[in-house]
Amino acid sequence: MALIEQTPATREQPGGLRATARERLDLADVRAFALSSPGRLIVMALVLIGVCFAAGSVTAAMVSDRQQALDILLDDTEPDANSAHRLYTSLSIADAAASTAFIAGGLEPQGVRDRYAQAVGEAAAELVTQPGHGTGPGNADVRLRTGIATGLPVYTGLIETARANNRSGHPVGAAYLSEASNQMQATLLPMAEDLQNHRSAAVDAAQRHHVQPPWTAIALLLLALGALTWVQFELARRWRRVLNPGLLVASAAMLILLAWTVIAGTISAAAMIDGRDEGAVPASRLTESRILTQQARSAETLKLARRDATGDYDRTYETSVARVNELLSGYPKDAPAADAVTNARAALNRWRVAHQRMNDTLAKGDFVGASLVATGPGAADADAQVNALDNALDQGIITTRNNLRGNISQAARILDFLAPGAMGLGILAAVSVGIGLWPRLREYR
Repeated sequence: MALIEQTPATREQPGGLRATARERLDLADVRAFALSSPGRLIVMALVLIGVCFAAGSVTAAMVSDRQQALDILLDDTEPDANSAHRLYTSLSIADAAASTAFIAGGLEPQGVRDRYAQAVGEAAAELVTQPGHGTGPGNADVRLRTGIATGLPVYTGLIETARANNRSGHPVGAAYLSEASNQMQATLLPMAEDLQNHRSAAVDAAQRHHVQPPWTAIALLLLALGALTWVQFELARRWRRVLNPGLLVASAAMLILLAWTVIAGTISAAAMIDGRDEGAVPASRLTESRILTQQARSAETLKLARRDATGDYDRTYETSVARVNELLSGYPKDAPAADAVTNARAALNRWRVAHQRMNDTLAKGDFVGASLVATGPGAADADAQVNALDNALDQGIITTRNNLRGNISQAARILDFLAPGAMGLGILAAVSVGIGLWPRLREYR
């Protein structure tokens, strides 16, 4: 029986293999080796190599993700927000221009007509070219764009009907104009505002995310430095080795990467903060001012078109203009586009004077004279001041937007070499650990 149990066939059975493995791989022997000096060195080497490589690769991945997010912000998210702003503004300008043309009587001035046609065309173009995030029917931006695209032809149809009746001298034209303006103010503009808010919120979210430190990468780098320091103390205490060149190189690589990550990340975040404070925030203030300007202009001209005596349009005008004045008065003096804001405030003050002159003329029963003040070609008339105010605000928005995009681009470029540098330094540290500890292991051969 003993001979049979020791035959090769018997040992090839699974049970025999497991028994042989247990004989050759005694757990006590493994534990003893792990606690021995060479075993401890091997464990230290493996841990240090893993931590250094992980710190370098994770840092590289996080930096690459941040750069990609900045590129998306620069090429996609920010242009989306600007396109939504242009859509909102174009719709507001179209509504103001339509009512301005209406009160001119008969064939409206060609310049006003062209302004309306251009605004409608720009709004339609933004609906076509504006990229959307997601294409499903449940996407909020898609629903808003679809609602605006569906309602815009209805609005323009009502405007054309109002114009046709106005040219023919039919009083019903004012009713059509009022209906069109009500659709714009109650339906199209709120949807455009929601779309703009969504896109602006996406820009804000991207900026907030970028200014947060890469805590995972920093923690891993600190862990690698701590582990390298501890191992060098262990070598000095147990093996009487004061300096290990390989570990010193690895420590220097991790320290350089940590400093590079913190410094580059801080500078990049500072550029993004500058973009927010000197680009996004003032641009938002100017955008709101421009839209309110067009709403005030619509109220001003609709008052004349409807022969309104209730004061509703006056209240809308005063509320909008007061808010514009508040926004422009509170604009920082050292912010970009300060000159444009100065010009805008001057135009706003001149417009308020012209508006008061219009109301005074209308109070005397001179509707024709009031209409001339509101829509006339004179340099002191309301139309010229509204155009000057809108142009100044538009120029300010362009300036602040360029500032925002410039800072976003700078924030991305600061990180250009950090990702490959992090991977290279992580590999260098891991290799240096192996090179540094290998001579110590060879002493136990």
